[in-house]
Amino acid sequence: MPDPQEIKRRVIEALKNVYDPEIPINVWDLGLIYEVKVSEDGVVNIKMTLTAPGCPLANMIAYRVLEAARSVEGVKDVNVDVVFNPPWDPTKMTPEGRKRFKELMGYDIVEEYERRFGSDASSR
Repeated sequence: MPDPQEIKRRVIEALKNVYDPEIPINVWDLGLIYEVKVSEDGVVNIKMTLTAPGCPLANMIAYRVLEAARSVEGVKDVNVDVVFNPPWDPTKMTPEGRKRFKELMGYDIVEEYERRFGSDASSR
């Protein structure tokens, strides 16, 4: 049986191939994946969110996350739980996602977010 930590690493790599259709940044670097847990028997539980609760593409994005995790060798089953608490904000992005956003949009979204809402806004 493959090591759960190795499966988790490979699942995260697979999730980096799933993109939000409206923002050309993958769901991992965008910070939409809150948790990846792998049981000893190969069951993967993913807790994720979306950039907005009313996202019309929610089911499609969650399904792509499910399929990406299922594609990893050693994965027996996958559960994807879409949650909105805590709500997503730009501070959840990885450094890679933040850099990519700046390349695409021309500004640092975290700096802008903190300028508008304060540096402690994400902890509310």
